[in-house]
Amino acid sequence: MKYMNLCLKGTVRRNKMAEFRAKTCYDLERVELKRPDKYECEECVAKGEKWVHLRKCQECGLTLCCDSSPNQHARKHFHNTKHPVLISAEPGEN
Repeated sequence: MKYMNLCLKGTVRRNKMAEFRAKTCYDLERVELKRPDKYECEECVAKGEKWVHLRKCQECGLTLCCDSSPNQHARKHFHNTKHPVLISAEPGEN
């Protein structure tokens, strides 16, 4: 019985992973690529702060700082908006 419960839990995990992959593919397919037009974190500039690397939200086009930056504005933006796709906005990175 214990083995059966573990198998069922594994099935649930696999199903959730499949749902996650399907949603991820949908998120990527519906995005129209927004290239960086600014090389600054809009939130950091407004506060007079510095950043490490930049990310561009593919949903709304905001350019914000990455997780290596002290303020992690891109992560906060995701948690506030649920915009799922970001790309690097660093000059020379694809």
